[in-house]
Amino acid sequence: MKLNELNDNAGSRKGRMRVGRGIGSGKGKTAGRGQKGAKARSGVSINGFEGGQMPLHMRLPKRGFNNIFAKDYAIVNLGEVQKAIDAGKLDANATIDHAALKAANLARGGKDGVRLLAKGELTAKVSFLVAGVSKGATEAVEKTGGKVDVIEVVPAADKAKAKKGTTLAAKKAAAKA
Repeated sequence: MKLNELNDNAGSRKGRMRVGRGIGSGKGKTAGRGQKGAKARSGVSINGFEGGQMPLHMRLPKRGFNNIFAKDYAIVNLGEVQKAIDAGKLDANATIDHAALKAANLARGGKDGVRLLAKGELTAKVSFLVAGVSKGATEAVEKTGGKVDVIEVVPAADKAKAKKGTTLAAKKAAAKA
């Protein structure tokens, strides 16, 4: 036996049926789809249809609530900050803010800023500039001699409203002058 003589057993691989290629092909005219109806057409959109019975996805109860006004904070624990300081990823002498935490790969996401939580132990004297902080985290940072400053985060909707208001006021002032 040679490599160029290898082949499949006869009948082990069957060719694809080519439908809709005339009456002589055996699958012409309706191409195996039967006669009329939604399933005979292209673009069938009846997934989940149960013959008029209330579909399963509609019978199941709805759960939960997604608050569209919720703030998106990146959550950082004090233990992670201490590990990053020990590894040299963060400078304990500088003020640690969202940008510094992002550079150290501690804060992922968080378009509204960083929230500091007290999980883990902090031994370094550090000053933080964050959007939110828990009571326990504040106590832990102050115990080591550091400090926590909380910045007020202005939501994007309020920024847009303020911007829109200033332009209107500027237009009115220009019109009066």
